[in-house]
Amino acid sequence: MNPLRLLAAAAGIAIASLSAEPIDTGAALPAVTAKDQDGKDVKLAEDGAKGWTLVYFYPKADTPGCTKQACSLRDAYATMTDKGVKIYGASMDTVEAQKAFKDKYKLPFTLLADKEAKVADAFGVPHAAGFAKRQAFLFKDGKLVWRDLEASTDQQAADVLKELEKAG
Repeated sequence: MNPLRLLAAAAGIAIASLSAEPIDTGAALPAVTAKDQDGKDVKLAEDGAKGWTLVYFYPKADTPGCTKQACSLRDAYATMTDKGVKIYGASMDTVEAQKAFKDKYKLPFTLLADKEAKVADAFGVPHAAGFAKRQAFLFKDGKLVWRDLEASTDQQAADVLKELEKAG
């Protein structure tokens, strides 16, 4: 059973948000605004209108799988930025938790605090009990070109780089 479904069931929470439909290839980068780890507004559609933009979702800052996923992208950050990729990580954590996570692991990219699940909902990312499902979305000039609905932890960067190679 999916760990989020198990968690939702154990907590007695309705799981309607777990069956959300993710945005599909060709869709526009959602016009949603969220606070980053410093409390500043990030307008994803504006920031991702040109070039490559990766938005990845993770369940909880500073947990083992989420740390592996973030560090995978951190370790490949130079390669990703050389290819023009802007990276945004999003979870349903607070601004303060995102800041602590970013600082602790020296993450060089923006983390979005999606406490009210506005970003997750805009992308159609399933969530329950304050945890978003691990997923990743890659955009080129504001249009979705690839999505990973079962995103990896320690292989997240490798998966994205493989897609970038395919795109040329």
